[in-house]
Amino acid sequence: MLGLLAQVSFAGTRKEAHKPPQATPRPQTPPVSQGVTLDTNEAVFTVLTAINTCGYDFELGDSDPMRAEVRQEVAKAVEASKDAQLTTQSVCASYKAHELPDPGRTLAQYVSLALFLTPPPALAPRVREADLAPDAFAVLSILPPLQKWYQQINLHAIWERHQNEFTALLQRYHEPLSSMLFGTEMYLRLPTGTGYAGKGFTVYLDPMGPPGQTNARNYGADYFVVISPGRNPSLKMEQIRHTYLHFLLDSMANKYPIELKRLEPLLNSVRDSPMEVSFRTDIGLLVTECLIRAIEARTTGSVKAPEAERQQLVQSAVRQGFILTPYFYKALLRFEKDPVGVTTAYSDMLNGIDVGKQEKLAASVTFAATADPEVVHLAVPTGKKILLSAEQRLAAGDAAEAKTLAQQALDEKTDDPGNAFFILAQAAIMSRDIDGARTNFERAIDSTHEPRVLAWSHIYLGRICDLQEDRESALSHYRAALSIGASLPGAKAAAERGIQQPYEPHSRSQ
Repeated sequence: MLGLLAQVSFAGTRKEAHKPPQATPRPQTPPVSQGVTLDTNEAVFTVLTAINTCGYDFELGDSDPMRAEVRQEVAKAVEASKDAQLTTQSVCASYKAHELPDPGRTLAQYVSLALFLTPPPALAPRVREADLAPDAFAVLSILPPLQKWYQQINLHAIWERHQNEFTALLQRYHEPLSSMLFGTEMYLRLPTGTGYAGKGFTVYLDPMGPPGQTNARNYGADYFVVISPGRNPSLKMEQIRHTYLHFLLDSMANKYPIELKRLEPLLNSVRDSPMEVSFRTDIGLLVTECLIRAIEARTTGSVKAPEAERQQLVQSAVRQGFILTPYFYKALLRFEKDPVGVTTAYSDMLNGIDVGKQEKLAASVTFAATADPEVVHLAVPTGKKILLSAEQRLAAGDAAEAKTLAQQALDEKTDDPGNAFFILAQAAIMSRDIDGARTNFERAIDSTHEPRVLAWSHIYLGRICDLQEDRESALSHYRAALSIGASLPGAKAAAERGIQQPYEPHSRSQ
């Protein structure tokens, strides 16, 4: 990685900056801000250069000239080596197998992978494969040929050849970024360095991507923004600031679990909204996003920006499901006149939310058909937390949302697939999809060792067999459930009833 490193460390959470062997020195620019890094990343450069070689041409004509120059240099290096030609075929076969119809989503999954990689030439995941982001895991197969390809075409030499241009890119962003960070902290009245302990905020510039795309990620305590500057002078500070606001505010919600618990009924008001499922199932994420959108509305444009323009941003947020944005907008009007900072005012803002009033206001909202894509890929609730939310929606009679959440848990490779299939099966029953229920109960049995899921899956399968007048198969399932669930009173009683007589759906006691 190249310079512009902040003077303050990230309390052990950031890896040491990697300097490749025999790296060409280049002029250093002063740090952007305490705790913030503006830099380039050779792993990101390598991955994006590879997909360019394989035909990723999105927004090529609008890109920084360096993108075309590097593509030409790589093409010559590949042409000069038969081994590199064969390896390129393997890299591109993997790329083509995972290419998506949306070029933005294609790019996003490779950015996610690159952010998890150690510097070249190793290009190895920093974490266990099971801990990779789902979209990064999906394209993991590109790594073995990519590691060879990097060495065979001597991509590091190409990277080194363009150091002066990288420096120019970093200098172009340095002052605007510093100004934006300073302005944001001044508005929130945050003491210098507040919230940086154990956290990292990094902006990577890379010319090999499309300039119209901004990829932001929140992985644990670390926040990343990957931007590809283009010919257009726009620096996309709005997207960087959105991520920076998450960096500053995300952790605040975690300090107020009791206050957030009080607000959870509001999730029922937004379950039909088009915003991402994480916001519809995690009150902390919803509250933070609403506050951020209110801040963006309050600080949009110049000081003299028309109020109507700001209100338009607020109402747009509401129609997407961010129903607390108007409340926070008004709260910020009071905050701006108060000398205290946001860390002091935050609890009062939460306590001032009238849940009943907000539910009534939300009931009058006509939600939009679609929502703006979220800039930051948040550390959304995963695994068991998603499944807990799915169970809650199932208990509330919302089979469709329970199904969505359970499928999300499977897509994100939950370590509890049996329970996810069990929820899908129950949602299918609620939707009168007997075949779907049978399939997912069988998958649940094949995917878990948890007695509760195993026993009740067999019980439900027994009942399905009874309804289809297959008594012999039904008895087999009930006996299996009794053997597995002998220590589970409810399952034991249900299995014993199934053995004694065929299941009848009108009997509520079963």
